[in-house]
Amino acid sequence: MVGRSRRKRWAGLDASSPRALSVSARIGADLKAQIADGTCPPGSALPSTRALAAELGVSRTTVTAAYDQLIAEGYLETRPGGRTRVAAGLRPDPGPREAAAAPPQRLSAFGRRILAMPPPDDAPAPAIDFRTGDLSGEDFPALAWRRALNAALLRRPARLGYGDPRGLPELRAALQAYLWRARGLRCGLDQIVVVNGSQQGIDLCARLLVDPGDRVVMEEPGYRAARGVFSAAGAAIVPVPVDADGLRTGDLAAIGGARLAYVTPSHQFPLGGVLPAARRQALLDWAEASGATIVEDDYDGEYRFDARPVEALLGLDRTGRVIYVGTISKTLSPQLRLGYLVVPPALGAAFAEAKRLADRQAPGLEQAALARFLAEGGYERHLRQVRRRNAERRAALLAALAESFGPAVRVEGAAAGLHLVAWFPQVPAGREAAMAAAARAAGIGVYPVGPTYHEAANRPDRAGLVLGFAGSGPETIRAGIRRLAAALAAAP
Repeated sequence: MVGRSRRKRWAGLDASSPRALSVSARIGADLKAQIADGTCPPGSALPSTRALAAELGVSRTTVTAAYDQLIAEGYLETRPGGRTRVAAGLRPDPGPREAAAAPPQRLSAFGRRILAMPPPDDAPAPAIDFRTGDLSGEDFPALAWRRALNAALLRRPARLGYGDPRGLPELRAALQAYLWRARGLRCGLDQIVVVNGSQQGIDLCARLLVDPGDRVVMEEPGYRAARGVFSAAGAAIVPVPVDADGLRTGDLAAIGGARLAYVTPSHQFPLGGVLPAARRQALLDWAEASGATIVEDDYDGEYRFDARPVEALLGLDRTGRVIYVGTISKTLSPQLRLGYLVVPPALGAAFAEAKRLADRQAPGLEQAALARFLAEGGYERHLRQVRRRNAERRAALLAALAESFGPAVRVEGAAAGLHLVAWFPQVPAGREAAMAAAARAAGIGVYPVGPTYHEAANRPDRAGLVLGFAGSGPETIRAGIRRLAAALAAAP
């Protein structure tokens, strides 16, 4: 018979809740809670396993398992012939109120720079969303990808282990052949590094090539996520304006001591300019003369609607100054998280080791599937299909803007890529946030161009919206623009 005082002491133990845990785990969790709140102070004796089992109406084996687990974790201790006791030296948990008042953990300079950045927009997607970077789920080649994935699964290697941090040899060989066919690029296998999306590729460039205080040239306006990477690395961002032909390379002569330049020459983000041959050569000449590295982000170079894709900047590089960043996020899916770098031969070993330290390697199964998809021609067949579909979406967006806004809107950057910029010349730039809010209230997602500028003083005094069109069908796009026009007309 268990005494009244013992019953009272162990009344808090509940062998029936929560149901997701085993009975022994629930007993262990309850004991931990009593140790934490001081009910069972350090050094206090616990009931014997037999007594506690009788008290709780469970088997002695169940209680023994709970005690053994807490002994292994250091909450309890036992000596031969003695009672099981709460381990000496444990301190009660101060509880959430006191813990919240504890001083915060010290962040590194990198961590402090990240927290100082504007927070991302994580609001739920509206019914019709013109966000850039999204693709239509209907475009994903599910059957072809499943076949490639199944083939990769059935290979069943004799040994499972880490591979080359550069990526699977068969994927790098398939990418090597594809880049030669599609982009006119010649490179060695050891120059290709498979990464978890282009964002990781840009991050590796920052880690390996930029020290705090180094000057990094970036397009103005430009890609915020890349700017965030270099800012987090401690770089001093030097914004260089762009025009209808992309980066104004004539402005580079006045910039001294730059360590790196990040550019999107095939389709400038967000304004859409394509860097002409003369400016490409001027950019390469500047990099050679200044000892700088160029990071070429070819994020959507496969999409050009009036001609073949333009030659990559890397194809003109003769001195090993260009790092090429490619991705399948705009052709297959951003959810696959696969991209690749083509780095100068002298940097291959450094990038491979940095990739190894970051995360060992990109996911092997998806790499093997992509290698097969590329080698068998499925990727390029898919690309031809989605290029046609996105041309239809682009045409629908252009027609809808003209119908709903007429001369009140001016479109820029629609000749290539998967987005455009809609300028509203009669609306001041300060109204952009209100425009986006009014659209959001009507179930439409549109995104101001303002945040793509590094310095607000550099942006024109007119409102602009960056509109991606690859995530919706033509009918949805037309309906979205009509609702956008109605929402903006009704806004105060």
